[in-house]
Amino acid sequence: MTVRITFLSVFFCILIHASLHAQSTYIPLNTGAYQFVDRYEVLSGRIDPAIHSSLKPYNRAQTIQFIDSLPAGMAISKADSFNISYLKNDSWEWSNVASADSKKPFLKFFYQKQADAYSVNVKDFDLHVNPVIYLMGGSGAGNTQRNYTFLNTRGIEIRGRIANRVGFYTFFADNQGAFPDYVNDKVGYYTPTGSAIPVVPFESFAKTFKTNGYDFITGRGYITFELVKKYIDLQFGYDKNFIGNGYRSLILSDIGAPYTFLKLNTRIWKLHYQNIFAQMNATTDNANVLYPKKYTAFHHLSLNVGKNFNIGVFESIVFGRSDSTKQGTFDISYLNPVIFYRSIEQANGSSDNSLLGMDFKYNFMHHFSFYGQYVIDELKFQEVKNHTGWWGNKQALQLGLKYFNALGIKNLDLQAETNIVRPFMYQHASDYTSYTHYDQPLAHPMGANFVEVLGIARYQPLPRLMLQGKVFYTVWGDDSTTTSNTVTNNNGGNIFKSYTPIADANTYNNKLAQGIKTNILFLSLQASYQLRHNLFVDLTYIYRQQTSELASRNRTTNYISCGVRLNIQPRNYEF
Repeated sequence: MTVRITFLSVFFCILIHASLHAQSTYIPLNTGAYQFVDRYEVLSGRIDPAIHSSLKPYNRAQTIQFIDSLPAGMAISKADSFNISYLKNDSWEWSNVASADSKKPFLKFFYQKQADAYSVNVKDFDLHVNPVIYLMGGSGAGNTQRNYTFLNTRGIEIRGRIANRVGFYTFFADNQGAFPDYVNDKVGYYTPTGSAIPVVPFESFAKTFKTNGYDFITGRGYITFELVKKYIDLQFGYDKNFIGNGYRSLILSDIGAPYTFLKLNTRIWKLHYQNIFAQMNATTDNANVLYPKKYTAFHHLSLNVGKNFNIGVFESIVFGRSDSTKQGTFDISYLNPVIFYRSIEQANGSSDNSLLGMDFKYNFMHHFSFYGQYVIDELKFQEVKNHTGWWGNKQALQLGLKYFNALGIKNLDLQAETNIVRPFMYQHASDYTSYTHYDQPLAHPMGANFVEVLGIARYQPLPRLMLQGKVFYTVWGDDSTTTSNTVTNNNGGNIFKSYTPIADANTYNNKLAQGIKTNILFLSLQASYQLRHNLFVDLTYIYRQQTSELASRNRTTNYISCGVRLNIQPRNYEF
């Protein structure tokens, strides 16, 4: 308990003694803003020093700073002009553009700005309030549990600043939904004992709703401070983060549940150094009890080299100290923001799970961006050299290429990416140290022991119309059962299983996609039309075919859906 008090004391001491300055909130993940920023960075031929694109979400003020700095002579289309106006209108408190004003406010007080249902911008107080709505229905072949799907989301989003010193953000929504069978298959799939609590992908706690549906709440929120003007800022809250330039991340993704974290961003010269200290849940196997806690700490150092190249190095630690209350304790030694975690882990007895990695991005020819990640869980060079298939050689690799204005067609953007994750990557001795949170992976949704190739095409023929096509092909090594963790039933793909039984028995001759070979082909087509600011109509078609060496796991999904969403990102279950 003393350690927890010390952690909070450190946090509050920072706030009390710091000289606080104006602070922005962040652009929610998975919005079109991230695609637009990538696009204009490449087209402009330079990496903006204010944005290190591997660290997401993006700061609103810095995003507008980047947009305002785009070269005046940069060739853009009508769609690009619309996108740039969209970005400025969406963060109008930092852009102050006249186009943000509504021509016809509703009842004089509402929608005075295009982006906000209600807003206040006066001295010492800035406020933005928006309703959140997502209504979707779909049907098609391949659903044995029900012949239709739906989603009903209602909520509110609020952001703002107080005294130009403290930023705040909150998002709350109530959801009821029924999903395709392949999504339902993931609910509680990974947990070795079969979770007593339904866990909808990307969310946390859920309850059953009618026939094979789920009822769940989405809640996120944080406060922000700028500790040292222009150089160091702090974020404390309950939300998600993403590290990487790819569609997937092998380091830290947003595909799981939110978590409580304290984040420090230090920006100086061409460097961006980020520290994340987070509290997560080890498992949800037992209902009506306080879930056991574990903790993670992340360091990421990003460096912009010249105008077109970025490189980053990364380390993380996952740890938990199970006590009689099953709540664990925070090891204060991991609060050190500048030390090499591996040295602490070894000094503590090497009981924790440490990962090392690097990422990079190279933009060239005003059209292309080549990027990648390499993550090491464990590695013995002699075993790699001898090609022994040693179980402990656990690494993950990502390589990808983005092509903007492809083939000379304006606003046609292509992306290709491959992700390779070796068996037993992210596994550890227990739930307290595995690279997981709330019965979901922290990195890739498939866990480990797979090869994935994906392709994405985005085309914006009209300013308000976005067309997207995606294809994913995955070869994955599954287990015969999800609950048993024996030597013969841990092939390295289920990252919630302990690696202890296989460390001695399956020491050698391990290979990618070993076990129950499973091939997954996922295709999607989507048309999104923006009726007004952040109000979209989506028409989506999905085809997914899963073939397994276990015939009972073969599944084909073929369905179409239509939805309307306001101030919320689309829900894409792409695995």
